[in-house]
Amino acid sequence: MTKRILLILAIVLLAQSANAQLFSKERLANLETFDNRFLTWGYFLGFNSYDFKIEYFDQAQDDNTDIIVNSQSGFNVGLVGDMRVNKYINLRLEPGLYFAQRNLIFPNLVEERDFLRETKSTYIHVPLLVKFSTKRLNNIKPFVVAGVSRSFNLSSNEQNPEDNEQGQFRMTSGTGYFELGFGIDFYLFYFKFTPSIRGVFATSDELVADDDPNSPWTSNISRLSTRGIFVNFTFQ
Repeated sequence: MTKRILLILAIVLLAQSANAQLFSKERLANLETFDNRFLTWGYFLGFNSYDFKIEYFDQAQDDNTDIIVNSQSGFNVGLVGDMRVNKYINLRLEPGLYFAQRNLIFPNLVEERDFLRETKSTYIHVPLLVKFSTKRLNNIKPFVVAGVSRSFNLSSNEQNPEDNEQGQFRMTSGTGYFELGFGIDFYLFYFKFTPSIRGVFATSDELVADDDPNSPWTSNISRLSTRGIFVNFTFQ
C-alpha cells in the first residue's frame, strides 16, 4: 500500500508541474546554456519503499503459509554527477545513502518472538544510469532513465554467527540491480530541479540461510530478492 501511495503521489506531482509549465504563457527560458556543459553536479533527497520478491522450493506453497512482507517508507540522500554525451543522452552516477525497513511475518509460527523479523537496512547505493531526454519545451524536459547499480547493505548481518534461532534475519551485504524510471527537468531561475521516480529490481539472491537445514524461517525459500521504488528530488 505504501508503495502505491508513493507512486501515485509522484505521478500526480510530475503531471501537475508539467501541466503548469506547458500551458503557462511565460516563455522566458531559464538557464539557457545549462545543458551545454560537459559535466554538472548536484544532490538529491527523496523517499523509498523497498519490498521483497520471495520464491519457494515448494511450488504448491499454501497461501496461508506465505511470508508476508510489510514495507515501510524510507529516506534517501546522495550526490549526482552528470556527463553530457549529446543533446539527448547523458550518463549519470548517483551514489547515495538509503535507509529502509521491511518487516517479515511468518504466519506458520505462533510465538511472537518467532513470527516477526524486522529487517532494517542502510544501503550505500551506487547506480550508473543512462538518461534519454526529449527536446526541451519551454522550461521543462521530460526523460526516461535506465541502468544498473550496486548496493552495499551495512546492516545485512551476513557475517553474524547468530541466525533466526537467536532472532537475526541475515542477508547478503552486496546486491546488483537493474533500474528503470522517468522524470522531468524543470529549469528554474537559479538551478535545475528534477523530480523523478525509479523502479529497482535485484538480480541476485540475498538470503543467507539459517544453519539448520530444516529452519522454519528459511528452509523453504529458494530465492529472496529486493525490489523497490525510489522517488527522488534532484537539485543541480
